[in-house]
Amino acid sequence: MKTDIEIARAATSLPIDDVAAKLAIPADAIARFGDDKAKLTAPFLKGLEDRPDGHLILVTAINPTPAGEGKTTTTVGLGDALNRIGKKAAICIREPSLGPCFGMKGGAAGGGHAQVVPMEDINLHFTGDFHAITSAHNLLSAMIDNHIYWGNALEIDQRRIVWRRVVDMNDRALRQITTSLGGVSNGFPGESGFDITVASEVMAILCLATDLDDLQRRLGDIIVAYRRDKSAITCRDIKADGAMTVLLKTAMQPNLVQTLENNPAFIHGGPFANIAHGCNSVIATKSALKLADYVVTEAGFGADLGAEKFFDIKCRKAGLMPKAVVLVATIRALKMNGGVAKEDLGAENVAAVQEGCANLGRHLENLAKFGVPTVVAINHFTADTEAETGAVKAYVARLGRKAIVCRHWAEGGAGAEELAAKVVKLIADGSASFKPLYPDNLPLLQKIETIARDIYRADGVTADKAVRDQLGAWEAAGFGHLPVCMAKTQYSFTTDPTRRGAPDGHTLEIREVRLAAGAGFIVAICGQIMTMPGLPRVPSAQSIGLDDAGHVVGLF
Repeated sequence: MKTDIEIARAATSLPIDDVAAKLAIPADAIARFGDDKAKLTAPFLKGLEDRPDGHLILVTAINPTPAGEGKTTTTVGLGDALNRIGKKAAICIREPSLGPCFGMKGGAAGGGHAQVVPMEDINLHFTGDFHAITSAHNLLSAMIDNHIYWGNALEIDQRRIVWRRVVDMNDRALRQITTSLGGVSNGFPGESGFDITVASEVMAILCLATDLDDLQRRLGDIIVAYRRDKSAITCRDIKADGAMTVLLKTAMQPNLVQTLENNPAFIHGGPFANIAHGCNSVIATKSALKLADYVVTEAGFGADLGAEKFFDIKCRKAGLMPKAVVLVATIRALKMNGGVAKEDLGAENVAAVQEGCANLGRHLENLAKFGVPTVVAINHFTADTEAETGAVKAYVARLGRKAIVCRHWAEGGAGAEELAAKVVKLIADGSASFKPLYPDNLPLLQKIETIARDIYRADGVTADKAVRDQLGAWEAAGFGHLPVCMAKTQYSFTTDPTRRGAPDGHTLEIREVRLAAGAGFIVAICGQIMTMPGLPRVPSAQSIGLDDAGHVVGLF
């Protein structure tokens, strides 16, 4: 079989002007990055505001396993399938981060015959959005240190600087660092650290902002440090918000590319779902809804993280009303949830599939709490047997839902036409009645407890007095209305990544809380989750390089 990159390289792409024309985007409304990538211009986006919205479809998944689930692949396949059955559809996904690209995951632009292209560019530097976010974030870091160096007029308590630095790479050595060593001319020594760029509040802000004015307002609201009296100091106080907005001006414009079947795809923003809110940008999603009748988007990792944050953060803040959800599962992943080791996944094991369906069922039950109808997509692998897929279909049917075998990886959009027709029917039935999991006015700790109880099925939440006091202080300061962004392992409903399936009776440990005042949410860090990942024993970077013709190899 051809690899993903070989399939992508063999595809015939349209000029980006022709792709834009499919959504009636005029040639003067795009800023081109070569022949196959473009950004939508700000004046054109402004002119879309009075148009009616299309239908929004969320693609989410069961908890990820090393066996693979194919959420992005299904998003692309469904978008192509909707176009194949005569619908005007577009997809909206996140930009890949260099960290997982060179770490464990490799490429993240779909797979097989359901990909977005140009695959190499999308997975690497693309249009430079992540570099702009990294630069804007670190400019603020530099200006904080510079303010202290030149007299500290704001009376920043160096022990209470909460703004770290970022880099778009997995590098565990940077998690905790000491800065400004080397003498008086280098400033005052202090303790800091790096997060990965996709965990930056600047990334979250760019993905939630509606325009440049909203972007600068949110950047200005970032809390960077505290005084000795614990009063907050913001980015606006440091006077960095204007320059950061300038750095992000072009990055705010959604990127337009195409699928292998030449259908429009918006790829913009990329916060992780295990440590951030895991959704592509609001501005890309809203623009797509004005331009297409059906918009397929995804939320990162399993539905316990990605879908919950999509509903409770993105939809809540942007006023989005999703009409249908696709929950992706694979037979291989269900077997792993049923206790099968990765090396044994090739053999038929209906009993393990049935055991692993508990994870699928838990996600279906959770999604029902948001009032949006759901269909299950079984992302087909060649080793799947009729007995195994039949077991999943029967299990899902008992829960009152439908499971559809999808072959978009092998067949492109043609392999997901049944799924597309089902999604259209769900929307036409008009049964969607979206509602967030909790109200804005619920106390912050109770919001955390609601997610832990209703989504993770935990018996309780543990948090040190310092964490509880911090939540109370933020409520007193006027931040109690904010939603909560849970930072937790993606591999399990619990904080233990080894506990697969649908465990209950566990306790959710809140290790730390952070205020993202500009983004507009509280981050609750659970268990041992890291905001700066490390590379695996054998990183993907070892297999990536150039061949004799100068082509990228090793991305998959």
